[in-house]
Amino acid sequence: MLSISINRHLPRSPRLITSLPGPRARDIVERDRAVTSPSYTRDYPLVVARGEGCMVEDVDGNVFLDMTAGIAVTATGHAHPEVVQAVQEQAAKLLHMSGTDFYYEPMVELAEKLASRAPLPRNARVFFTNSGAESNEGAIKLARYYTGRSLIIAFLGAFHGRTYGAMSLTGSKAVQRANFGPLLPGVTHIPYGTHASLDYLEKQLFPAMLTPQEVAAIVVEPIQGEGGYIVPEDGFLQRIRQICDRYGILMVVDEVQSGMGRTGRMFAIEHWDVMPDIITTAKGIASGLPLGAILARPEIMTWPPGSHATTFGGNPVACAAGLATLQLLESGLMTNAAKMGELLQAGLVRLHEQFPRVSLPRGKGLMVAIDLFDDEGNYDPKLRDRILQEAFLHGLLLLGCGKAAIRFCPPLVIDSDQIQIALNIIKVVLSNLDC
Repeated sequence: MLSISINRHLPRSPRLITSLPGPRARDIVERDRAVTSPSYTRDYPLVVARGEGCMVEDVDGNVFLDMTAGIAVTATGHAHPEVVQAVQEQAAKLLHMSGTDFYYEPMVELAEKLASRAPLPRNARVFFTNSGAESNEGAIKLARYYTGRSLIIAFLGAFHGRTYGAMSLTGSKAVQRANFGPLLPGVTHIPYGTHASLDYLEKQLFPAMLTPQEVAAIVVEPIQGEGGYIVPEDGFLQRIRQICDRYGILMVVDEVQSGMGRTGRMFAIEHWDVMPDIITTAKGIASGLPLGAILARPEIMTWPPGSHATTFGGNPVACAAGLATLQLLESGLMTNAAKMGELLQAGLVRLHEQFPRVSLPRGKGLMVAIDLFDDEGNYDPKLRDRILQEAFLHGLLLLGCGKAAIRFCPPLVIDSDQIQIALNIIKVVLSNLDC
């Protein structure tokens, strides 16, 4: 039985009262190892008891500043009172009544709001899912159904999920695909983010390997997430739109990590003024509850009843959380994400100037990353991993991505004081590691 009171507020900066991990955390980690799948990836032994805003408390009472948001999920912060209230009120009325077979207003209302807010025609249609991987699975089906074509182009470094169709699109890490073949046929990967890669597609792959009239979709992240928070070259996404229009290919934009206000816009693709054909989203859409969505132009989402369905996608409680999340994003959190992202990047530039093994930052809004290098200028994932561990021991939660990157994807409620606290901790860690 935990002795932590859930009624008191958490401090707004780290507070460590035990060695890490503490005794209760060590016990739970050992219990976990005995019964859970070894496929889970845990960077450090954090055992969370509760969260509030940008802070989380572990089972021993240690408090951490969270720059991960549960992998870019808790957009409105941990346990935002308006989200919690929406969840509690909906749970008291209706927990489940599958939207595949029946109707309930929260699902309709959230679909209306998403359709009106997405960079799609106003009468766009929405299919609700449970996760980003499920959204991408559905997008593959929808693209093939609508076009009558089978081939798909994806990108090296991409992460679209670990279920079979989504994993077939993923090109991030070999371990995510190893020993699981054969994967979905007809998927071709090309380098991400450069005009050279699109030259390769049009001038080499199309004449020699692929018939563009057989390609159903190009699936792209507007900013690569797991691949390293990579921002593409100017004009890259616009050119994909042009290629799709030229050959009747659908442009599918994966906004699972980059969407829902994280970059300072509701969807990251809006930074480039490009209208896709299909958008997939999840993560931040419901501030911690399992929910995702496929949004599509109305003329594309025409699959008939029974062709695609879900038991839990669009669950009424998750939809209630989604509605509260959207309201908070539009009432100031997106603006805060843009402002705090600029402050974060400015601070990371100063760290780059002081520590030669740290790259300049990249990203938009609160989707920011830096790379770590060795003394010869090569990517240094071991150094990155040491920094993650040391930051944890100083009360700061970070995650890696890409070849040797640290990603910063905090809750969008983060303030300037907390940004500075994070930067100060990173500075101490870098100094201790002689970077």
